[in-house]
Amino acid sequence: MIKTPFGFSSTAADVVRGVDLGGRRVVVTGGSSGIGVETARALASAGAEVTLAVRDLAAGERTAKNITVTTDNDKVHVAELDLSSLASVRAFAADWQGPLHVLIANAGVMACPEQHTEQGWELQFATNHLGHFALATGLHEALAAAGNARLVVVSSSGHQLSPVVFDDLNFAFRPYDPWLAYGQSKTANVLFAVEANRRWAADGITANALMPGAIYTNLQRYTDGRGSGKTPPEMFKTVEQGAATSVLLAASPLLEGVGGRYFNDCNEAELLDRRSGTLYGVARYAVDPGNAERLWAVSEARLQQG
Repeated sequence: MIKTPFGFSSTAADVVRGVDLGGRRVVVTGGSSGIGVETARALASAGAEVTLAVRDLAAGERTAKNITVTTDNDKVHVAELDLSSLASVRAFAADWQGPLHVLIANAGVMACPEQHTEQGWELQFATNHLGHFALATGLHEALAAAGNARLVVVSSSGHQLSPVVFDDLNFAFRPYDPWLAYGQSKTANVLFAVEANRRWAADGITANALMPGAIYTNLQRYTDGRGSGKTPPEMFKTVEQGAATSVLLAASPLLEGVGGRYFNDCNEAELLDRRSGTLYGVARYAVDPGNAERLWAVSEARLQQG
């Protein structure tokens, strides 16, 4: 179990303090809102060249300017990326030039009404997992070229709501439930990190997943801003605290060579055999190597069909 000096109240600025990221190139998906902004800000403050991969270019440009002003780093860029569109993901990957040291799969949707992409994929699974899977595999050569790259996948304690139901990924048979769909997609996030770490370790790429904590952001737009409505007020974090674990996994020397794990509050999470009813812990099915390998194969097949 990986333990660090940081915890619940640590901020992104705390965990990156003293870290020099000069010369390192970072992509943050969803970097124009919520914890994505503070993740990008902290990494830019440490000298990284940061690209905000966003759907709304105007919002991205405003965020980039703000980060430049607050960090004195003018190497903050904006690029268009819609994770629900395979064409958009492939265009982003094709346009990328040179090595990529850190990819932070941060963007996502939560508990939205039933929707499907043009390929017929359930939207939460498509956006939260398949879009990031296509992006990371499309950027694999750039990550490998960096020599010691990191893939950071933002998941959620919501993964405890559902395993990946391989026989019905798109709710073709089950009645659609926005929280079960969200849970399935967040389990997929963890499994993706587990299998990416196994497959890409020889390329010097490590991959980890994380739960950022409960934070009031635009992610809750489909839930009246309350998320699940079950989290005690004292368990909510600021956006600066919510970005801390992402930044730790992306930048800290404490995580050098560490991969295939799930973190919350800046520390490796306890393994669970039943739902905890809290924000902590990782379900055994979410880190199971067999599930991870199967999800990878299914995801590749979906992209080939798309």
